[in-house]
Amino acid sequence: MKETMKDLLKSIVISIGMAMTIFCLAGIVFDIGYKGSFSLEDYRFTKMVVGCVLIGLGFGVPTVVYGKESLPMPVKVLIHMGTGCVIYTVVAYAVGWMGNTTNIRQGVIIAAIQLAVAFVIWFCFSRYYRREAKKMNEKIREMN
Repeated sequence: MKETMKDLLKSIVISIGMAMTIFCLAGIVFDIGYKGSFSLEDYRFTKMVVGCVLIGLGFGVPTVVYGKESLPMPVKVLIHMGTGCVIYTVVAYAVGWMGNTTNIRQGVIIAAIQLAVAFVIWFCFSRYYRREAKKMNEKIREMN
């Protein structure tokens, strides 16, 4: 149980850090795109930062499913990514990333980008952990 909590906390910290990093990079892009006149009023920046924390939790907390041996991998991915993407979409609407001026086409494009970024990040972590497992298995074979 203690190990599970440690892994959960690690996942939460990593996912919040990634959400904040992506938020900052997007902020730089918008600031450059608006030629330095990008402004946020009515606590929008604070709302967006809180939204980033919620998104980090939305993607970090569900990673506990990867510790459940009884679930097949596609179900684990569906639970993890489904929860994270739903929370991202709700937060994005709530903080104004997909506001009232977004038409259906723009919404679909934004959702596709969101899913692509989420799955690229997931894929990178998946490859990393597979490589680590392969290294451990090789060391175990060498010991025998």
